[in-house]
Amino acid sequence: VQLVESGGGLVQPGGSLRLSCVASGSFSSINTMAWHRQAPGKQRELVAVITSGFTTRYADSVKGRFTISRDNAKNTVDLQMNSLKPEDTAVYYCYAATRLLEGPVINNWGQGTQVTVSS
Repeated sequence: VQLVESGGGLVQPGGSLRLSCVASGSFSSINTMAWHRQAPGKQRELVAVITSGFTTRYADSVKGRFTISRDNAKNTVDLQMNSLKPEDTAVYYCYAATRLLEGPVINNWGQGTQVTVSS
Protein backbone atom coordinates (compact mmCIF):
# COMPACT_ATOMS: atom_id res chain seq x y z
CA VAL A 1 0.00 0.00 0.00
CA GLN A 2 1.30 3.45 -0.90
CA LEU A 3 0.20 6.74 0.59
CA VAL A 4 1.17 9.84 -1.35
CA GLU A 5 0.75 13.26 0.24
CA SER A 6 0.63 16.64 -1.44
CA GLY A 7 -0.14 20.24 -0.59
CA GLY A 8 2.55 21.21 1.89
CA GLY A 9 4.56 24.40 1.62
CA LEU A 10 5.36 27.78 3.12
CA VAL A 11 2.53 29.99 4.35
CA GLN A 12 2.32 33.13 6.43
CA PRO A 13 0.70 33.10 9.89
CA GLY A 14 -3.06 33.27 9.54
CA GLY A 15 -2.97 31.63 6.15
CA SER A 16 -4.41 28.35 4.91
CA LEU A 17 -3.17 25.15 3.33
CA ARG A 18 -4.89 21.99 2.22
CA LEU A 19 -3.09 18.67 2.44
CA SER A 20 -4.22 15.69 0.39
CA CYS A 21 -3.32 12.03 0.57
CA VAL A 22 -4.26 9.22 -1.81
CA ALA A 23 -3.93 5.53 -1.04
CA SER A 24 -3.18 2.93 -3.67
CA GLY A 25 -2.17 -0.71 -3.77
CA SER A 26 -3.55 -3.97 -2.49
CA PHE A 27 -6.40 -3.48 -0.09
CA SER A 28 -10.14 -4.05 -0.08
CA SER A 29 -11.04 -1.57 2.62
CA ILE A 30 -9.63 1.39 4.50
CA ASN A 31 -10.59 1.77 8.13
CA THR A 32 -9.25 4.74 10.06
CA MET A 33 -7.43 7.51 8.22
CA ALA A 34 -5.52 10.26 9.96
CA TRP A 35 -2.96 13.01 9.83
CA HIS A 36 -0.05 13.17 12.24
CA ARG A 37 2.75 15.69 12.45
CA GLN A 38 6.26 15.88 13.82
CA ALA A 39 8.04 19.11 14.60
CA PRO A 40 11.84 19.26 14.95
CA GLY A 41 12.94 17.81 18.25
CA LYS A 42 9.45 16.63 19.15
CA GLN A 43 7.58 13.36 19.02
CA ARG A 44 5.08 12.60 16.30
CA GLU A 45 1.59 13.61 17.39
CA LEU A 46 -1.93 12.93 16.18
CA VAL A 47 -3.52 15.94 14.49
CA ALA A 48 -6.85 14.57 13.28
CA VAL A 49 -8.48 11.22 12.65
CA ILE A 50 -11.53 10.12 10.67
CA THR A 51 -13.16 6.71 10.73
CA SER A 52 -14.74 4.87 7.82
CA GLY A 53 -18.06 6.11 9.20
CA PHE A 54 -16.83 9.71 9.07
CA THR A 55 -16.51 10.22 12.82
CA THR A 56 -13.76 12.76 13.44
CA ARG A 57 -11.50 13.69 16.32
CA TYR A 58 -8.95 16.47 16.63
CA ALA A 59 -6.02 17.43 18.78
CA ASP A 60 -6.98 20.27 21.10
CA SER A 61 -4.35 22.49 19.50
CA VAL A 62 -6.08 22.41 16.10
CA LYS A 63 -9.77 22.26 17.02
CA GLY A 64 -11.76 24.90 15.19
CA ARG A 65 -8.94 25.54 12.72
CA PHE A 66 -8.36 22.22 10.94
CA THR A 67 -10.89 19.99 9.20
CA ILE A 68 -10.28 16.40 8.14
CA SER A 69 -12.33 14.80 5.39
CA ARG A 70 -12.21 11.66 3.27
CA ASP A 71 -13.58 10.32 0.03
CA ASN A 72 -14.04 6.57 0.27
CA ALA A 73 -14.64 6.22 -3.46
CA LYS A 74 -11.30 7.88 -4.26
CA ASN A 75 -9.36 6.51 -1.26
CA THR A 76 -8.31 9.98 -0.24
CA VAL A 77 -8.05 11.93 2.99
CA ASP A 78 -7.63 15.68 3.15
CA LEU A 79 -6.70 18.14 5.88
CA GLN A 80 -7.89 21.71 5.50
CA MET A 81 -5.75 23.93 7.71
CA ASN A 82 -6.91 27.48 8.43
CA SER A 83 -5.60 30.22 10.72
CA LEU A 84 -2.19 28.62 10.67
CA LYS A 85 0.28 29.45 13.42
CA PRO A 86 4.08 29.15 13.54
CA GLU A 87 3.67 26.28 16.00
CA ASP A 88 1.89 24.30 13.28
CA THR A 89 5.22 24.03 11.47
CA ALA A 90 6.05 20.36 11.10
CA VAL A 91 6.27 17.44 8.73
CA TYR A 92 2.73 16.13 8.26
CA TYR A 93 2.20 12.41 7.72
CA CYS A 94 -0.82 10.67 6.29
CA TYR A 95 -1.94 7.43 7.94
CA ALA A 96 -4.34 4.75 6.76
CA ALA A 97 -5.33 1.44 8.28
CA THR A 98 -6.05 -0.94 5.43
CA ARG A 99 -7.30 -4.47 5.15
CA LEU A 100 -7.23 -6.98 2.33
CA LEU A 101 -10.35 -9.14 2.48
CA GLU A 102 -10.34 -10.95 5.88
CA GLY A 103 -6.65 -10.38 6.50
CA PRO A 104 -5.09 -8.36 9.30
CA VAL A 105 -5.31 -4.59 9.57
CA ILE A 106 -2.12 -3.01 8.24
CA ASN A 107 -0.82 0.38 9.38
CA ASN A 108 0.44 2.49 6.49
CA TRP A 109 2.25 5.82 6.48
CA GLY A 110 3.03 8.38 3.84
CA GLN A 111 6.47 9.87 3.31
CA GLY A 112 5.52 13.18 4.89
CA THR A 113 5.04 16.69 3.56
CA GLN A 114 6.61 19.80 5.07
CA VAL A 115 4.40 22.61 6.32
CA THR A 116 6.17 25.80 7.35
CA VAL A 117 4.30 28.72 8.86
CA SER A 118 6.47 31.82 8.89
CA SER A 119 6.44 35.47 7.95
